[in-house]
Amino acid sequence: MSTVPPVPDRPPAGRDPGAHPLPADSPPRSTRPIEEVARTLGFEPKELVPAGRGVLRIPVSLVRSRASHPQRGKLILVTAMTPTEHGEGKTVVAIGLAMALHRRGSRSVVCLRQPSLGPVFGAKGGATGGGRSAVEPRLQIDLGFTGDIDAITNAQNLLASLVDNHIFQGNPQGIDAARPVLPRASPLEDRLLRDLTGGLSVRNAGFPHPAQFVITPACEMAAIHALARDYADLTRRIDRMIVGRTSDGSPLTAADLGATGSVASLLRSALEPNLVQTLEGTPALVHGIPYANVAHGTCSRLAIEVGLAVADYCVVEAGFSTDLGAEKFVDLVAPLTDLSADCAVLVATIRAIRWHGSDPAAGSPPSDPIELGLENLEQHVANLRRLGLDPVVALNRFPSDQPEEIARVERFCAERNVAFAPVTAFTEGGDGAERLADKVRDAAARGQRSRPIYGPNATIEEILATIVTEVYGGRGFELTPTAMEDLARLRRDGGNEGPVCIAKTPLSLSADAKVRGRPRDFTISVRRFLRWAGAGFTVAIAGPIVSMPGLPARPAANAIRLGDDGSITGVD
Repeated sequence: MSTVPPVPDRPPAGRDPGAHPLPADSPPRSTRPIEEVARTLGFEPKELVPAGRGVLRIPVSLVRSRASHPQRGKLILVTAMTPTEHGEGKTVVAIGLAMALHRRGSRSVVCLRQPSLGPVFGAKGGATGGGRSAVEPRLQIDLGFTGDIDAITNAQNLLASLVDNHIFQGNPQGIDAARPVLPRASPLEDRLLRDLTGGLSVRNAGFPHPAQFVITPACEMAAIHALARDYADLTRRIDRMIVGRTSDGSPLTAADLGATGSVASLLRSALEPNLVQTLEGTPALVHGIPYANVAHGTCSRLAIEVGLAVADYCVVEAGFSTDLGAEKFVDLVAPLTDLSADCAVLVATIRAIRWHGSDPAAGSPPSDPIELGLENLEQHVANLRRLGLDPVVALNRFPSDQPEEIARVERFCAERNVAFAPVTAFTEGGDGAERLADKVRDAAARGQRSRPIYGPNATIEEILATIVTEVYGGRGFELTPTAMEDLARLRRDGGNEGPVCIAKTPLSLSADAKVRGRPRDFTISVRRFLRWAGAGFTVAIAGPIVSMPGLPARPAANAIRLGDDGSITGVD
């Protein structure tokens, strides 16, 4: 039986209707002047760039000089089982782990993506952790931070505007305006912007043509920003972006339009990683915004590289679950950046296990939802082992968890020789993740390294078959006629086909968000292929996933208030 103590009442991770958050003044803070935090990583404050209260930017040249040293810390990849719509506290666990490693005497840093404004105002609320396991300055990070999102949005939109202007001014490159390639971006969820007709101005003659917006974290510019090694690499990547096609289907790039310099200039400051801290003063790098369900879902390579250069343990959160965040980090990010993980943390919750052990369509509740739900966790354990990592299962504790349920998860892990640690970082900060920290240090010391599950020369069909059968647990995939046309066009362009970033729902191992548990004998329908030549990978759009989400019936925005004194509440 588990000897884990009971958890004080607290809300589940993410925005949960009916949850009662801790009082605003309850999390004890031991934050320090950000200059002191910088010194713990070996930086002198004069080397860094102030970017608002409690925030410093690390110049790209400094990242490159520190990352050039042969010594590196251990990269700890934090991922999860298939989540519920509220999330299972992956950020809370990642932050808590970094704080616990610091308490154990190690130099640690946590690397997170910047919260996207879409979920902040939509379904999930803020994304800076929660309770006593969070990063500061929370409101600033959640509501725009250092302007990185604006810079990425403006860069994407400037390029799209230059394409339209080229067509309007005579179109010497012969861009086919009826087949747009480059969408515009918006940082907010707005379903009305998904598919539009542009150029309908009456006063100023335009050219009517199809147009599209995607949410900024789902645009190629966000992926390029997160993968660029330095300014030269940023410029080369923007050069390669496909911005349109001629009438015969030949691709045209940003370089063909002479657009690269102006677009790259908008990202100059945004390429510098942002240094902040946790509530316990542990360093945190918050940088990069790519979605994990549409893009690759990891913070910037520059943040990870500098984290590995200055810390013993660099804790990196990968978006959503192993079939999205972890698979994409190992198969896509690592080969493009020469990074690899030394250990994986698999976040689970009793809530998610119960969720995946029930099926509303079945008509009657299952006799043992925990047993059925553990099958989902088992797939994710197997996924990480396929990726070369023996995981540590971190059970993020909730007040509704029953002791016998916790014991069953612990027994499940023991039977499969999987390390297990309960986590109460939400209520106890770093103290609540010290057991996890010990397990992680043991695992990272074994010398394991993550490895891709497909090779650099694999075809798109081979990659899809491998991921769907080995990672999702399905039977195979099918291509729609549109996807087959996209694939033929991509091959006519030449160049590499992979890596492949599959865009699908995070709420199921399949591409159907309603399918819970560990589905088998299913196929994935791929309806589009997008070649992100600047980012360096191909996006496969699977199932009904959209790149411009819509707000839910009860948006988180409705709970946010600005007080007479300038205080902001409701960004949870």
